[in-house]
Amino acid sequence: MDDISRIQSIISSDPVRWRLLEIVHSLKLPDCWIGAGFVRNAVWDYLHGRVSSPVSTDVDVIWFNAERCTPEEDAALEAVLSGLEPTVKWSVKNQARMHIQNGDEPYLCAIDAMRYWPETATAVAVRLRDEGSCEIAAPLGVDDLLGLVIRPAGRFVTEKNTIYQDRFKSKNWMKIWPQLSLAPIAVPPTPSEKAT
Repeated sequence: MDDISRIQSIISSDPVRWRLLEIVHSLKLPDCWIGAGFVRNAVWDYLHGRVSSPVSTDVDVIWFNAERCTPEEDAALEAVLSGLEPTVKWSVKNQARMHIQNGDEPYLCAIDAMRYWPETATAVAVRLRDEGSCEIAAPLGVDDLLGLVIRPAGRFVTEKNTIYQDRFKSKNWMKIWPQLSLAPIAVPPTPSEKAT
């Protein structure tokens, strides 16, 4: 079984996550995925031999539509999702507008936006296809996710590293998943360090 099929199997065998995927799919939003901890935590729980993987954090729904990219639209979608499944904390973000908040170049699609997420293992998402199977998006690959490695991605290695460090401390991942390891980070020298 290849790595993507393995992740698909983990997600599709989780009835809670599958039901949430069905709910999001029912909205028929363009370029729509559930990502971040929804996938990452399920995989890490599975790799730690846990029988179940509760959805204990917010469910991050990302989508992409440049014509409907207001915070109010996302809030309205969160309200719809909460009406369909009130036991979950929904977070909906149209990635067509998130580059502004994140200080990035405009994103081309939802998967492109994931390339700018803080960790490689977090930049993984899933969605239901119309025929009922699930599709995995992983623009930074799945090696770290399946290898239980925490590694900052992109600018979180350098100029956004403080954000990554704060996030890492607040998530308490090493305590929840003790088999995780931190990837060594080779930070390029700053201009002042190069001059000496």
